[in-house]
Order: sequence, then C-alpha cells, then structure tokens
Amino acid sequence: MSDEQMNDESAGDELTGDEPSDDEVVHTAAEAAEGVVFAHYDQSAVKDLDVTVTFEDGVLDVDVYLNAPDDPDPDAVAHEAAETAGEAVDKLFDE
Repeated sequence: MSDEQMNDESAGDELTGDEPSDDEVVHTAAEAAEGVVFAHYDQSAVKDLDVTVTFEDGVLDVDVYLNAPDDPDPDAVAHEAAETAGEAVDKLFDE
C-alpha cells in the first residue's frame, strides 16, 4: 500500500470505501465550475478566474471570482459555475 493510499483512507473516519475522497470532491467541483466559465467565454477573453473549493466535514464551499467581458454577465456566469460545481459533487456522491 502506498503512502498516498494510506493518507486517503485515513483522511476521515466517516469515509467508506465507496465514497469519493475529499480531493476527488474538490477536483470535480473545480473542473465543473471552470467548464461553465469556458462554455460562456473564450479562454483568451477571461482576464482573471479564481475558483476556490473547500470540502471539510461534509460541507462544500465553492467561490468563483470572474473578471471577463460584460456579455454575458460575469456575475451570473460565476453564480452558475458555483451552482454547477455543487450539482457535479452531488452526482459524484450519487454514483
């Protein structure tokens, strides 16, 4: 057993073998949020994008900061990205 596997298994007593790891949850949420942003904007049009995801004690927190052109509304896109990240994590746990 590698050190990485040991760390993943000991990350929390509440985890069972079929639940995703915290890292997998964070990665899934971040990818989903970025996917929404880049579905609305060309990558070159985005001046700044910061997706911050934390998953602690079963609580997911997604914060999306987006500096991009006004069409479509960057605040609406950032909100959609955060919601989509949460939905992606919900699906991850439903699998």
